[in-house]
Amino acid sequence: MFLDSSRYAKLETEEVATRDGRRVTALKLRRLPPTTGEPREVKDGDALDRLASDCYGDATRFWHIADANSALEARELVAEAGASLNLPKS
Repeated sequence: MFLDSSRYAKLETEEVATRDGRRVTALKLRRLPPTTGEPREVKDGDALDRLASDCYGDATRFWHIADANSALEARELVAEAGASLNLPKS
């Protein structure tokens, strides 16, 4: 259903009812693990996929950076030059 590198790849699913009574499969809530990493200053033109490619050799792992910074909207992490961003070690 998801790529192996997706943050959702190994999550459990559950069957739930929608408001109109349909049964659908949904992902169970994912708890973010604590992470450690190095702070980095955001530069003009930064993008999480490019940072992930540079750090991990895999641009699809941008979500590791988003998770380490508790971001709901990942693009907000690199929207402002000079902001601090935590780059996890793995």
